[in-house]
Amino acid sequence: MDETTTGRLAERAGLAGVWEKVRVDERLSEADALALVGSRDLLAVGAMADHARRRQVGDDAYFICNRHINHTNVCKNRCLFCAFSKQDGDVDAFTLSVDEVIEKARRSLTGGVTEIHIVGGEHPDLPYDYYLDMLRGLRELAPDVHIQAFTASEVVYLSNLAGKPVDEVLAELKAAGLGSLPGGGAEVFSGRVRDLVCARKISGERWLDVMRSAHRLGLKSNATMLYGHVETQAEIVDHLLRLRELQDETGGFNSFIPLSFQPANTQLADLPGPTGYDDLLMLAVGRLVLDSFRHIKAFWINVGLKLAQVSLAFGVDDLDGTVVEEKISHAAGVGTEQSIPRDELIRVIRNAGRVPVERDTLYNVVHRYD
Repeated sequence: MDETTTGRLAERAGLAGVWEKVRVDERLSEADALALVGSRDLLAVGAMADHARRRQVGDDAYFICNRHINHTNVCKNRCLFCAFSKQDGDVDAFTLSVDEVIEKARRSLTGGVTEIHIVGGEHPDLPYDYYLDMLRGLRELAPDVHIQAFTASEVVYLSNLAGKPVDEVLAELKAAGLGSLPGGGAEVFSGRVRDLVCARKISGERWLDVMRSAHRLGLKSNATMLYGHVETQAEIVDHLLRLRELQDETGGFNSFIPLSFQPANTQLADLPGPTGYDDLLMLAVGRLVLDSFRHIKAFWINVGLKLAQVSLAFGVDDLDGTVVEEKISHAAGVGTEQSIPRDELIRVIRNAGRVPVERDTLYNVVHRYD
């Protein structure tokens, strides 16, 4: 969409002042961000986000060949929005041995997988060495495959388990084979929200501190936000601005991934959850407010492949990857597949008028499908 048309849309939506800043690449204020989050004109916000996306990355749209492994669903936190976590002894609780984790990885190494993605519950009885042995075993199995593992909350849990400072634990995990952090567990930073939905999890401030420490050690990460439950628009904006501030400080975030709350099978199942409008708006707002983030990712597992494809016109430049066996969102009832072939991702991206670019975890280009 050309600038004139985008400007007309923005003016119609009462966002002409925001558009003037976006057009000349000027940083948006808190008031601007609130206006965007509260807008009921998705096309105007999307057109501005598409303009910002094109300036940042052109028409490239990224994906990765990756494999998810969840080593346990036993978790002491029992967050109200989570359908994945169980108590030890529940009939559907599971904990994989280190050998089982490595075997799952071994079976997925054919087909050009470049990333193994590991997150799980904070199991109260697993020893610290379990995690180090897992990383060492995976690195020995596939030394060229990047290991992206453990949320900030899991890192603090490991710190407490080992009786060591977070910095020291991160250094030991890195030495054992950890390549980056996935960025989950951020939820919404607001203390009010966390007291309501994840009272046992680390605070938003602690999450930011862990990411700061990881970035200083040379470990990149992603950043997430879980939206569509009990948060307010002001709390969404506060979350985004705090992410932007840390990115300005460290430059350590690879991408921003807004995660759509899935209410089914959770303790918040009475909530309706976000709509497709909400999904596209959060992705577009992320592109516009987080100007220091190069990549905005639509996690197709959560929003569905078709909406993820549409999001490529709303500021998104990354659809995540092949995934293989995602359990956390599926426990909450999402109806998407648990994996997708590389060829299908290429087709979806091409049909949206973008150039498919297979990447590794750190956004190095593996192959361009021009």
